[in-house]
Amino acid sequence: MDYNSEFRRSIDRPDEFWREQAANIDWFKSPDTIWQATDNGHGEWFPDGELNSCDVALDANIRAGRGDQTALIYDSPVTNSQKSYTYNELTAEVAKFAGALRDRGISKGDRVIIYMPMIPEAVVAMLGCARIGAIHSVVFGGFAAHELAVRIDDAQPKAIITASCGIEVTKVIEYKPLVDKAIDQASHKPEFCILYQRPQVTAQLQEGRDYDWSELTTNARPVEPVPVKSTDPLYILYTSGTTGKPKGVVRDNGGHAVALRYSMKLVYDAKPGDVYWAASDVGWVVGHSYIVYAPLFAGCTTILYEGKPVKTPDAGAFWRVVQDHKVNMLFTAPTAFRAVRKEDPEADHLTRYDISSLKRLFLAGERLDPATYEWLREQTGLPVLDHWWQTETGWAICCNPVGIEMMATKPGSATVPSPGFNVQVVDMEGNQVPAEEQGQIAVKLPLPPGCMMTVWGDDERFRKTYLDPIKGFYSSGDGGFIDDDGYVFVMGRTDDVINVAGHRLSTGEMEEVVASHPAIAECCVVGAQDEMKGQIPVGLVLIKDGATIDHDELEEELVDMVREKIGAIACFRRAMVVERLPKTRSGKILRRVIRQIADGEDYSVPSTIDDPAILEEIRQHFRN
Repeated sequence: MDYNSEFRRSIDRPDEFWREQAANIDWFKSPDTIWQATDNGHGEWFPDGELNSCDVALDANIRAGRGDQTALIYDSPVTNSQKSYTYNELTAEVAKFAGALRDRGISKGDRVIIYMPMIPEAVVAMLGCARIGAIHSVVFGGFAAHELAVRIDDAQPKAIITASCGIEVTKVIEYKPLVDKAIDQASHKPEFCILYQRPQVTAQLQEGRDYDWSELTTNARPVEPVPVKSTDPLYILYTSGTTGKPKGVVRDNGGHAVALRYSMKLVYDAKPGDVYWAASDVGWVVGHSYIVYAPLFAGCTTILYEGKPVKTPDAGAFWRVVQDHKVNMLFTAPTAFRAVRKEDPEADHLTRYDISSLKRLFLAGERLDPATYEWLREQTGLPVLDHWWQTETGWAICCNPVGIEMMATKPGSATVPSPGFNVQVVDMEGNQVPAEEQGQIAVKLPLPPGCMMTVWGDDERFRKTYLDPIKGFYSSGDGGFIDDDGYVFVMGRTDDVINVAGHRLSTGEMEEVVASHPAIAECCVVGAQDEMKGQIPVGLVLIKDGATIDHDELEEELVDMVREKIGAIACFRRAMVVERLPKTRSGKILRRVIRQIADGEDYSVPSTIDDPAILEEIRQHFRN
C-alpha cells in the first residue's frame, strides 16, 4: 500500500479504514458503529465501543508477552539519576496508585489535576487516573498559582496530585506553596491533595487535606482497569486562547487510542521494542501523546527526560541520552536544536557519542526553519522529518508517512496530510485557493479520530473557535499553501501575515531568509505598525556563540538578503540583536506579545512564558 492509496481510502471509505485501525488495539467491547454525527459539529468515533486506555497502554502489552520488556526509562541529569521500569513493574505501580485513588473516593468521571515535574510518578498518576476512568488534567509543573487556580475553577477537580518540588538547571522550585496559594485563590476547593516527597525538598502537609504519596500507596490494593465508553473523556489539557481564558481541550478514550496507535506506525514507523524518545514535558500535548500514551500503546520503550537540550550539562545532552539508551527515534521541537546549534555550531559534542541506534529525527511544535533542518541533516546524516499538528488534534495533521512510504523532504514543508485529515487551503468562505497560493489551512469535517471532542464545559466556544470561522471545516488558525506536488507548507499563524502597503507578506518567509545568515542562531520577524505603510517587518535576532560581527553590519546584510530574496516590497529595514527571545515553556516564540510591545500597546504576560523578565528587555530594545 502506497501513501496515495491509503490516504484516498481514509477519505473516501473512512468507516472501513478506521475499523481496520481499531482492530489493532484491545477493546473490552469492540465497536460496531465507527462514526456518528453529533450536535457539536464534527461527530464522535466508535461510540458503542468500550475499553480502558491504561489497559491498552500496559496490560495489553503483558498479554502480548512483553511484560519483561522495558516500558519506561527515567533519565534525570538534574538529579544525576536514572531508573527503568518493565511493563510488569510499571503496571504494578500504576495499579497500586489507582487503588490508592479509589480508596480516597476517586471514581469514573471525577477530575484530578496533576501538577508534577518530569518524574516517573507523573506518568504513574496519569495512567492511574485512566485505569479507574478518572479524567486527568496535567498542569505544567511550576505554573503560577493564579494560572493553576484558573484551571482548578474550570475543571473542578476532586483531587490534586503534586510533588514537593521541580528542579530547573539553576534552581529548585517548591511546588507545595504554589498549590496552596492556588487552592486559596480558587473558588472550587479540591477534597484532598496527594504529595510525592522528593529528596531535594520536604513539603509540609496540611492535616486533613494532604496525603503522602508513599503512605497512601504502601497499603493500597491494586485494581484492574475499569471499562469506559470510547467517547468518555480521558483528559482535559489546557491551551492558551485569544481571550486570555485557557481552553480545556477534551480528548476521548477510544478515538485517541486508535489514532495514536496508528500514528506510531504512520508518522514514526515505530515497532514494539523500539526505544522512542519525545523530548518534551508531560504538561504539554507532546508529553501526553508521545511520552506517555502512544509509545506504550505501540509496545515501545519510552524515555522520560528531566533535563534540557543544553546546560544539563552541555550541548551534548541529547546525544548522550541517545547513546546511553540506544534511542531509535527522537522527536523534539526545533527550538531545542536551535539552542544546541547556538552553543555548538560545529556539532563538536556530537563526535563524543555513538548515535548509531538513531534512525530518524522528528521535529514539530513550531515551524521547522530550513537553516535548522539543513544543519541537523548535515551534522547527523539522518532523515530530518518535520510534521505539523496541534494540541487540539493530538497527532500529526501533516507528516512524512515513513511507515507507509518515505517521501522526499522539502525544507519548510511538513510534507503531506496524514490519512484521515482532508487538508485544504481555502479563503474565509471555504473556497479552495490555487496551488502555491497562500490562504487559510483548514481540515474538511469530520475530523479523524484522536482530535479534541470539545472545549471542557463550553461547546459554544468550541464551535465559535474552530468550526464557525470556515463553514464545513476545522479552522486551524494557521496560514500557508499547498504546492503542485501536494506538499503542505505551514507559514505561521494567520495573524503572522502582515500587510505592508496593501501587500500581504508572510513573516515566516522573511524568517527563512534571516535564519540562513551564517551568524544567526535564531530569529523572529513581526509586523510593527507604521504610519505610512500600515505595517513594516522588524526582526529580532540571536547571534551564534563565537560569531563576531558588528551589529550595524549584520543589520545591513540582513536587509540586503531580504531585499534580494523577497524584494523591496518587504520593506525589511530593521534587525535588532537580542540576547534571547520570549518563549513559552514548550519553546514557542511569543510573536503576538512582541507585536504588542513593538506597537506600544498594553500586553498581558502569558501564563505559559518561560521567563517574564525578557519582555522588559525586548521593550527596552524597541524604545531604543
